[in-house]
Amino acid sequence: MKPEEPKNQVSDFEKAKRRLKWKKLFAQKWFFPAVYLTAAALILAIAWWYQDYRVHQVTETTKRTVQQSLPMEPIPSNPTDDDFVLPIAPDAHAVKTMGFYDEAASEKEREASLVKYANSFWPHSGIDFARKDGKSFDVVAALEGKVIRVEANPVVGYQIEIQHDSGITTVYQSLKEVKVKKGQMVKKGQVIATAGRNSFEREAGIHLHFEVRNKDHQAMNPAEYLPNS
Repeated sequence: MKPEEPKNQVSDFEKAKRRLKWKKLFAQKWFFPAVYLTAAALILAIAWWYQDYRVHQVTETTKRTVQQSLPMEPIPSNPTDDDFVLPIAPDAHAVKTMGFYDEAASEKEREASLVKYANSFWPHSGIDFARKDGKSFDVVAALEGKVIRVEANPVVGYQIEIQHDSGITTVYQSLKEVKVKKGQMVKKGQVIATAGRNSFEREAGIHLHFEVRNKDHQAMNPAEYLPNS
């Protein structure tokens, strides 16, 4: 039976073998340059990463600072083809003289929107415009569309109806000197007539009565469509 070698001798022998391998490795001419190049590459990579991180942090901080310090400019609201214009010429010098009868309005406002005709009171279905000096003025199309009615009515005077792409119809009453005909296409702001008189609102004198009607031909409040009305 072979006697066992002491464990400490085996351990010392293994350690000696490892030291010999390291000495041989260190003796190679390429060893230390390779170590230096590897270390340099690692340091350079860390430096680039840190620099990129700092640039990113500075950029984000700068963006936040600029956003917080500079005032936000509102986006301009440009008028579109679907925006109404007042049905009176820009130089008409006319003002609103009677509003739309609204059931939800106050009692005083409802009373001010009643028209007396034939010994009865009628709810006002549109908006009236007139000059303070009582003179006539040009009436324009509030929106681009097609003229579907031009007629003389014994109660509301000459009237024009224009149908628009949205299905809405605009109505112009108490007119004279009508300048368009049925079937004609008109542009927004185009002069279509001048203001005149009618029997239904005799006390209003020379004025324009303007209405907006939906697809079911029901009268809508023009103030919801017109600017500054």
